[in-house]
Amino acid sequence: MKKISTIVTVIGTLSLLMAAAGWAQPGMGAGGGGPRVHYGTMWEPKTVETLSGEVVGVDKYLPGRGGTSYGLRLSLKTEKETIPVVLGPVSYIEEQRIKFAANDKIGVKGSKMLIQGQPTIIAAEVKKGDQVLKLRNADGVPFWLNQGLR
Repeated sequence: MKKISTIVTVIGTLSLLMAAAGWAQPGMGAGGGGPRVHYGTMWEPKTVETLSGEVVGVDKYLPGRGGTSYGLRLSLKTEKETIPVVLGPVSYIEEQRIKFAANDKIGVKGSKMLIQGQPTIIAAEVKKGDQVLKLRNADGVPFWLNQGLR
């Protein structure tokens, strides 16, 4: 019986690691057909900034070719622009028990970069009221990559 329990634990751990690794791999991004991007590992410390504004859209998307784990992206309207904000895997965000909807007032800290020619924020932290969604550490490493190792 102990042997079966060990096997089940190993298989479960490997499954979590494979799912996390899929998020760290290159993907096609929204709409497909464009250059491959690394949403899970994209990060540029020199471009980190903090924005605030209103959520005008929330959508789920499949990163990469053949992706099976949906990501969550917000469209944030600031005083200067409306910009996509890439958060991370829907499953990770749902575990944090924070939801986003149109008209939410939020603050976002993240790395701003061009993705398929469009300015985009790769979020590290999102504040909504007194809630804080932590997505990446100071080096930009996604917290969900270590989720199965806690």
